[in-house]
Amino acid sequence: MSDEQPDAFQPDNLSEQERVRREKLERLRAEGVDPYPVGFPRTTTLGELRAKHPDLPPDAHTGERVGVAGRVIFFRNTGKLCFATLRDGTDDLQVMLSLDSVGPERLEAWKSDVDLGDHIGVEGEVITSRRGELSVLADSWAMTAKALRPLPDKHKGLTDPEARVRQRYVDLIVNPDARRMLRVRSDAVRSLRETLTKTGFTEVETPMLQVVHGGANARPFVTHINAYDLDLFLRIAPELYLKRLVVGGVEKVFEINRNFRNEGADSTHNPEFTMLEAYEAYGDYDTMLRLTRELVVNAARDALGGTVVTHTAPDGTVSEHDIGGEWRVTTVNEAISAALGEEVTNDTTQEQLRALADKAGVPHAPEWGRGQVVLELYERLVEEHTVLPTFYKDFPTDVSPLTRAHREDPRVAERWDLVAFGAELGTAYSELVDPVEQRRRLTAQSLLAAGGDAEAMALDEDFLRALEYGMPPSGGMGMGVDRLLMMLTGKGIRETVLFPLVRPE
Repeated sequence: MSDEQPDAFQPDNLSEQERVRREKLERLRAEGVDPYPVGFPRTTTLGELRAKHPDLPPDAHTGERVGVAGRVIFFRNTGKLCFATLRDGTDDLQVMLSLDSVGPERLEAWKSDVDLGDHIGVEGEVITSRRGELSVLADSWAMTAKALRPLPDKHKGLTDPEARVRQRYVDLIVNPDARRMLRVRSDAVRSLRETLTKTGFTEVETPMLQVVHGGANARPFVTHINAYDLDLFLRIAPELYLKRLVVGGVEKVFEINRNFRNEGADSTHNPEFTMLEAYEAYGDYDTMLRLTRELVVNAARDALGGTVVTHTAPDGTVSEHDIGGEWRVTTVNEAISAALGEEVTNDTTQEQLRALADKAGVPHAPEWGRGQVVLELYERLVEEHTVLPTFYKDFPTDVSPLTRAHREDPRVAERWDLVAFGAELGTAYSELVDPVEQRRRLTAQSLLAAGGDAEAMALDEDFLRALEYGMPPSGGMGMGVDRLLMMLTGKGIRETVLFPLVRPE
């Protein structure tokens, strides 16, 4: 190799297995074999083949000739007969290569050329072994992609959590749970779309690059467009664009979208995440409550085959919970009261709330208003300790800047949060559609932003102009898709997201 190549590609920096594999690669090329051909005449997947022949007796010959391909995840070479297990995207299947079927030259090439992890194509007859294992008896085979790195130990697998995240491709190769998570996520997202489409919602796409960030209290990522010499923000929420569509007459609208928030990363937060947001004209937060429960239960049935979910507590205790029944609905005040053992109402003063917080050991800052103290009590004493899915409703208005005031008591907002297993899954509002009141609230938010609050919303004049054309009474909801998967599978966000953001190695 050239002296100009990086050290990482020098032979001295390779493991023994990697050196052997590269030597095989060069030998194959020298022999005129393309180790990375353009394709292979595959006639069926391994899963289709298994489904077609579920009950063949031992030592059966079907006479059916197929072409199959997959990654070698196991092999055993024993003289005149070699066995291998191939894995494709659908299943695993055994292939057999005998001296009689492929000839001495190709059998010897198999033994000398093939390593665990290589992609192989096999053509031959569908049979069963003497033990009844469905197999393909090869009469020809070909290398379809030579693996230059060895797979993890077959018994230990890829056990390092950091390596599983950084090398998700290896995790998917060797870890059945990783492949299952991918399928569960796909089935759950498809279920969300199908439920909303069947109930008359229209799916749309809204901008990820925005001139004004809004729709949530969050610190945005900032970027720059050279063509316009303009700073832009990566979307923190699609809310204000979806509401523009409701103004435009799209009365039931949703988006499954990627959002970006420049905040902390932990077991429940990733800077880039997937959200579902939906809005319905002439709905309210109760309408959204019923819709959200239907979405979650349908996703569980479609992704898991039922409504029982399994969770592991921090102490290692494993428990099962059926989320298919009715879900608890209670107010924030009622939940805080139950946690404190003392009644909290909308008449409880800020000074009384601070005293209750001190007594319960809940921290609070001097500059906080009454609503922020209530919110901190709720998050510390209620949200973290909630197990089964629960709707907590009627939050203080001053911590709900985009939400309509409650129709009976304007001190609280028509908003709920859905919480399960200690984490918030989603939130919903009876939307604030009064353009004058919305301007007042966004102006207050912009003043907070000017004062240094990095999470406060900016004043979006185009959104306010849209509201001035008239937005009908509406309900809106947002639910974290990653959080939904966490609830369904009992896993952390780094497992439910295929490629979570991690620090460079």
